[in-house]
Amino acid sequence: MSAGADHGSGSAAAAAVHLLAERGQTLATVESLTGGLLATTIVEIAGVSAVYRGGLIVYATDLKGRLAGVPDELLAARGPVDPDVAVALAEGGRRRCRADWALATTGVAGPEPQDGHPVGEVYVACAGPRGTAIRRLDLEGGRHAIRNAAMVEALHLLTTELHAAAEEPSRH
Repeated sequence: MSAGADHGSGSAAAAAVHLLAERGQTLATVESLTGGLLATTIVEIAGVSAVYRGGLIVYATDLKGRLAGVPDELLAARGPVDPDVAVALAEGGRRRCRADWALATTGVAGPEPQDGHPVGEVYVACAGPRGTAIRRLDLEGGRHAIRNAAMVEALHLLTTELHAAAEEPSRH
């Protein structure tokens, strides 16, 4: 997958915020790779205060455990660039921020590989009432392009999960 320009970030955020507001649901973010870019893009949308609870920026590995609740054993065994770490980030953010949904990002933006992971290896996760979805992305480009593409893909994952949740029969 190629990391493009900023195309789609505002519309992806607006679509997600609109769906959340329509359902009266809330969102939190937990960011490593994107370092606040995801939250910044979300809060640009008018009316977001009705749905956005807040977020955590856990750029340092130890903060992933301390603030987002990622198990220390998982971080020690696999490091921060891992699909299970992305899942734990999203689930921890959802719990800690008391949100219906949470998005998480982790990966390598470069310019150098990290702990055996190539530049562009990214994981985005979305935790919600249906469970947690994870996507691995193999992105190309510089730091800005990789971080932006990860942010857009996280928002697309959220809208996909919101649509899937709406299609499920009621559990009453």
